[in-house]
Amino acid sequence: MGAPISSIFSEVYLESLQNKEVYYLLIKHNVTGYFRYVDDVLIIYDRSKPNIHDILDDFNKLAAELKFTLEKETNREINYLDITIQRKQHNSSISIYRKLTIMDTIIPNDSCHPREH
Repeated sequence: MGAPISSIFSEVYLESLQNKEVYYLLIKHNVTGYFRYVDDVLIIYDRSKPNIHDILDDFNKLAAELKFTLEKETNREINYLDITIQRKQHNSSISIYRKLTIMDTIIPNDSCHPREH
């Protein structure tokens, strides 16, 4: 929200923080995978090595203006962006994630709405 350039500044800030600080946290906690899209982060880790709450605490200490939250997988699945990632015995699979509130309604072609809608 705010000025159109604010999203560019936030991306530059997060990228800088990622390159300087996050990299060392990932090594410190033996994180297997780290993926970020804008402000959504997915971390893959080996449960036998780090404690996820220690990782979360370290991430929240990176910058006072950032607050990271934790969402754990349930039933060996987690939703990230618009996909569901399912963890299987030796691999993983993905499928499209749709929120429960999705209605899949469309505007009828003969309605009075503008064509671009």
